[in-house]
Amino acid sequence: MIPAYARPAHRRLRKKLADIQKWNESSSLNVVIEGDSSLGIITSGISFVHAQEAAPQAGFFKVGMSYPLPLDKIRKFAEGYDCCMVIEEGDPYLVDSLRAAGIMVEGKADMYRFNELNVGRIKRILAEDTSDEPVPPRGKPPQLCPGCPHRAVFETLKELDCIVTGDIGCYTLGVLPPFEAMDTCVCMGSSIGVGLGLRHVLPEKQARRVVSVIGDSTFVHSGITGVVEMVYNKPRQGHVLLILDNSTTAMTGLQEHPGTGRTLDYQPTTKLVFEDLAGAIGISRVFVIDPTKDKDGFRKLMEESLDSRELTVIITRRPCMLAVRKQRQYEERMGENNKK
Repeated sequence: MIPAYARPAHRRLRKKLADIQKWNESSSLNVVIEGDSSLGIITSGISFVHAQEAAPQAGFFKVGMSYPLPLDKIRKFAEGYDCCMVIEEGDPYLVDSLRAAGIMVEGKADMYRFNELNVGRIKRILAEDTSDEPVPPRGKPPQLCPGCPHRAVFETLKELDCIVTGDIGCYTLGVLPPFEAMDTCVCMGSSIGVGLGLRHVLPEKQARRVVSVIGDSTFVHSGITGVVEMVYNKPRQGHVLLILDNSTTAMTGLQEHPGTGRTLDYQPTTKLVFEDLAGAIGISRVFVIDPTKDKDGFRKLMEESLDSRELTVIITRRPCMLAVRKQRQYEERMGENNKK
């Protein structure tokens, strides 16, 4: 937006926020529950449920929309209680906002900024208990599913002692045991740029071990520009890019993406073919392989690619088992509906 438009737009924005705040003062999204006048609790979200169980006798103001806050309504609520406590997870947004507006409220101790709240922790907050909390039981770390097509990839990368620049997706779990085969993870699409940077600056022996790893949905989201840079500013030792194609966006709920050839409701659409895209950009060494079915062949291909000094794109293609199951269930439901 150019400055000539931005200045009047700022005024319109401030007016809209004022109108929204006025509406929020009478909105049914904010819930007031009267209670013992000794304690009023201002809270929101899941913290409201926990706080009700921790202090059922208290009065409650459940904030339904937290910005802009219904300050007049909250002020009136707070004036009706001897002590008004804010219960919120994380950093003290509500506390700071209410205090800035001149509403006298109490907040939790800094130690409770961290981790999720529950009934027990809220009871400690209300009792002003700042003693050491019990150490929670050790949980099981996340890991790639048994049979995940990415497992064979990371096993091979570890065996070959590659320097792996990773990306955002379920395959980021390759950084954890038993693989420990990922060295960087910055943001979506960064694996290619970081890998190219390392290829340019590391000593030759180390540079030739660098491999960029990116998932299919992440590649579509923000990896394509990295491949353009890979061709445009080619490292002396070439580079190896692995596109882990499991035909879904596994990390965030098995959504479709342009590389699957299906829309979100499973209707057919134009499919982005990664190997065609890489070839069109100017990469001659493009391979498609299933490392789960042919692990030895994948290892041999990786060794040849690392030694080739050429730009190489390897697409490891095998569907996510969870996505296949979801698609089959959807198709069965569609078939039943069509029969009706």
